[in-house]
Amino acid sequence: MHHAKNLWKKEYTKIIIAATMVSVAVLGFFFILQLALNTKTPLLISESASMCISEKGKCDGLSRPFDQTLHVGDLLFIQGINPTELNTNYPNSDIIVFQDQTNGHLIVHRIVSKQTINNTTYFKTKGDASGSTMWPNVPTYFDDIPSSLGVPQSEIVGRVILRVPWVGGIVIFLRNNPWSLPLIIALIVLLGAVKVVVAGMKKKRKLTQHFKVGLQSQMYL
Repeated sequence: MHHAKNLWKKEYTKIIIAATMVSVAVLGFFFILQLALNTKTPLLISESASMCISEKGKCDGLSRPFDQTLHVGDLLFIQGINPTELNTNYPNSDIIVFQDQTNGHLIVHRIVSKQTINNTTYFKTKGDASGSTMWPNVPTYFDDIPSSLGVPQSEIVGRVILRVPWVGGIVIFLRNNPWSLPLIIALIVLLGAVKVVVAGMKKKRKLTQHFKVGLQSQMYL
């Protein structure tokens, strides 16, 4: 019994150390990305279907993951950039991430055009799948935030330079299903317990074998 407790303590310590190392690695990777991509928000998960040109109303990225569009669940890599260097040549213009001035949420849209007023540049933007016309057709209206001027340059976080299909879907699933994270933790603990039990059984079997061998040796003496 005492041996089992010691085994469990060792396995528990290993789990804590492994979790700590993973956390440090993730935080370190995120910090390096911030420096390399010149933005405080180098990663973003696509959660809206406004940029998704999909078939049959599906936008999960499963059937056509590498189309030139953003699916729900895509992991987006964001690069900080001087707004004057953004490509505004619609329909091949940059997809940018900017802050909604009304609620502070981050929005991902494509640039349609820009204008400069009083030394401030404003970008008119649109979701590729929003409105009566979808990308790459010329839009009939602009989904601008917060006014008809467009998005001010100060609200731009960066531009999308890479999308990785599916990865962000895991995060969305965990967030939308509060029971999933405790379940995962419980499974990890259960696996650790099973490992302890198996290790204990193996050691007990070895001790039994050694005892039998020793007993047989004494019988032949």
